[in-house]
This record gives sequence, structure tokens and C-alpha cells, in this order.
Amino acid sequence: MYDYVIIGGGIVGLSTAYALMQKYPHAKMVIVEKEQQISTHQTGRNSGVIHSGVYYKPGSLKARMAIQGRNSMVKFCQDHDIPHEVCGKVLVATEQEELPRMEALYERVQQNRLNVTKIDQEELHEIEPHVNGIAGLKVPGTGIVDYSKVSEKLKELLEKAGADFMLGSAVVDISERENEVVIDTPEKSLHSRFMINCAGLYSDRLVKMAGIHTDLKIVPFRGEYFEVTEEKSHLVKGLIYPIPNPDFPFLGVHLTKMIDGGIHAGPNAVLSFKREGYRKTDFHLKDTLDVLSFPGFWRMARANVKEGMKEMVRSVHKQSFVKSLQRLVPEIQADDVIPTDAGVRAQAMLKDGQLVDDFHLITGKRSVHVCNAPSPAATASLEIGKEIARKLPQLEYTRVG
Repeated sequence: MYDYVIIGGGIVGLSTAYALMQKYPHAKMVIVEKEQQISTHQTGRNSGVIHSGVYYKPGSLKARMAIQGRNSMVKFCQDHDIPHEVCGKVLVATEQEELPRMEALYERVQQNRLNVTKIDQEELHEIEPHVNGIAGLKVPGTGIVDYSKVSEKLKELLEKAGADFMLGSAVVDISERENEVVIDTPEKSLHSRFMINCAGLYSDRLVKMAGIHTDLKIVPFRGEYFEVTEEKSHLVKGLIYPIPNPDFPFLGVHLTKMIDGGIHAGPNAVLSFKREGYRKTDFHLKDTLDVLSFPGFWRMARANVKEGMKEMVRSVHKQSFVKSLQRLVPEIQADDVIPTDAGVRAQAMLKDGQLVDDFHLITGKRSVHVCNAPSPAATASLEIGKEIARKLPQLEYTRVG
């Protein structure tokens, strides 16, 4: 009998196990991961940004956890000698019509009490000499890290504390009972006092497996990246983001300095026809039917036809992608960027077509399900773990010795 079974070996699952182990040092727990190693999906395929909480609605879980999580993540990296850098970022207005949006974002930032300043064109060019912009916002607290390295350290700490890992083991059934949860895998059945679902792209299916009804569906959006060639990497000093369009649910193509010194450009956001579909040609019938039979998808698609078409064009036409980059850094040319690894966002959607805007936790009788944890979940992961540890009932037990 375990005290906790955590399903999902990404950074949210590992952070949850870490929070529980800190709260209950003698708890018996196991992290179940269907892959042969940890953090192979969203955690290992993102841009590595330690977000500051600029975009998120005041009072939301995202706002609170991104702000606290940024501080927790930086401290964790400092404490464990994980390479990271607090390099700051700029959000750039490239034309007059973006200035009201920039002002609105600045007002939101003030409500979240973040250290963000408005800068003019001259100040913008002092930070990013090659950027095209008429004004911007300076966010000094934003950082970069390799979240795979963070995950490896969490796994090491968990193993030292006595946690078990079941890698290469997929969950096939869940039964919540009065006094325990039974989690079936092809190898064996696990019995636990509590279960935490941190399965990312498959979190909605595990909720259903546990017998909990919800109108929420994970819709996978692939984010495709390019890497700027080493010869042109000097064009970007840190992180360069556009002023986001509030009518579109994603941030837009941006330029990101990576902790290894490289520069990534992207991502776009296109529907993936496979939940782990990292290539344009990837297809899975069940995953595709899951999306196309969901009424919320068609409502969302109708509401975002114009922007959605732009994203699809950028996906198949490199020059269109490059034009988006040139709005920020005009000197970048098509020969200066090469395709690199893509990622897939696990974005929750409701039947009315609304994308779930905040982190979303569902509580069962003896379970907590993390059902929406896209960006900034990696930044906020340590705080998400603490929140789940607070939500679960107090663990009381007696152990011999």
C-alpha cells in the first residue's frame, strides 16, 4: 500500500512528489511514467523560460503561481547548482496600433505588482540593438533554464528520499474506492491512499478513467520552433516577445535565448492530429476523432479563423514564419533559421469552445487531477506541487521504526 501514486513523470508530477515528500518525509510513494525516462514531452520540449507572470489575470492561479514559482524556481536552481540565468526580456510594440494593447498589459502588470517598466525606442535599442520597435515593456525578472535538468535533480532528490519510480508503465485503469485508489498497469496493480494525476496530454482520459465526469477536453496544439544559426545569434541578446493579441489565445512567435547559448524562434500554434505529434505528418486516429468530434473545438475554430489560418500558413511556409520574426528583428533572413524540435501543448478546452485560461485542478474522493497545466506550468511547477499537497487530506499514519 502506497501513500501516494503520482501519474506522470514530467516536471509537475515530480514537483508534486517533491512537495509531498517534504511535507511527509516518511510517506511511501511511487511516480508512474509511461515512457522509459522522465520529462520527455512538455517538460523537455519547451523554450526553457522562467516566466515572471506578466500575462495572467490578477487573482488567478497562473498569476499567483507564476510569480511565486519564478522565485521558487530560481532559488531551487541556486540551491542545487543548476545552470540558469535571470536575463530579463522585452515585449515589443512594432506599430502604433499595438500601443493601447501594451498599455492594457502594463495595467495588468501593475495589478500583479510586478517589476516591469515602460521603455521608449532608444531604451529598447540599448537592450536589443537589432530589434524593430517603437516602444516596449522591460521585464527584468524573467529567466532561462533547462527544465530537463531541473527534473533530473528532482528525481535524484526523490530517489534519495526513498520514492519509487515505475518507468515504461502506462496506466490502463483507475478505481477510486472508499479507503484506497487502485491503479492498474500492464505489469501490476498499485494500491494507494491517494492518487495525483499529472499526465499532461492524457490527463483528461485519466479523469474519465477514474469515473469523474467533466466537459473538459485536452486539445493538443503543436508549437514548431526554428533555431537561429550561430552566425546570426548575435542579433538577439535575451528574450524578445511581441505584444500579445488578446483576441488570440497564444503569445505569438518570439525569440528566446536558451541556457546553452543558442537562440530559438517560435513557437507557432497548430492543431496536432496526435497527442504526441511532434512532426507535421504524425497522425493518430483516436486522438484526431477525439478533437474533431468535440463541439468545443469547432466553436473555438470558428472564433479564431483568421489567426488560425495564419498559424497554419506559418507551419507549412517557412518564409511566412520568417516574416513574423522580421517584425521583431528585420535582419533575420530565411537562411538564418533551421527547424528544430517541436513541442505539443496540453491545452484544456470546454464544450462552449473556450480555452481554459487558468490552471485547473479537479478533486476526486481520493485524488487530485491536474487537468490544465500549459505554460507557465514549468515555471510554476514547485508551487503547483505545494498547492496539491495542501489540497490532499492530512496524512496520518504510524510506522514501525
